[in-house]
Amino acid sequence: MNPQRAVVFDLGKVLLDFDYSKVVHRLAEAGRGDAAEVRRALLESSLLHEYESGRIDSATFYRRLQSALDLTLDYPSFRAGFGDIFSPIAEMIAAQTALRARGIPTFILSNTNEIAISHIRERYPFFHQFDGYILSHEIGAMKPDAPVYQALESTANRTGADLFYLDDVNENVAAAAARGWQAVVHTSPQASLALLRDAGFPV
Repeated sequence: MNPQRAVVFDLGKVLLDFDYSKVVHRLAEAGRGDAAEVRRALLESSLLHEYESGRIDSATFYRRLQSALDLTLDYPSFRAGFGDIFSPIAEMIAAQTALRARGIPTFILSNTNEIAISHIRERYPFFHQFDGYILSHEIGAMKPDAPVYQALESTANRTGADLFYLDDVNENVAAAAARGWQAVVHTSPQASLALLRDAGFPV
């Protein structure tokens, strides 16, 4: 293994905040039913999990929501509205920039989907500045399942304590820690920056 440590970032709620209530509102306006019905179809069923685990593609995801909610949105409009839910977490993006400037490898490990990633690639230049990406919809598995972490280890050519990992979900952090990663729960930029500094990273 390469002795140089790497930093692994979750994407949502760590580098980019997101708000699914924006999508709920947009879909409620574009179809039958109220926000509660949209939430049930989108967030309280298995549909989003199927999509983010790569079991269905973006067009199928759209068609199934369109059928469930009688959406009047065409596919391009749906993609635009579904992807536009993010806002940058400036302190964490700056931390990644500082790590990269010092030659420290950085990676993204995220449960996400194709529409979201397409939107992020177009809107957020920082996303292109990582050494590798493990995205659930591309590998057909989701955190906290073991194949996700195995894929990151293979991509990074590192295991165990050579990987410092930030994620906002406790079970995802626990799964990484069980593999020997130096894994911590992200609660705020200030707390995560302090943890990175305590671990010897120049941020």
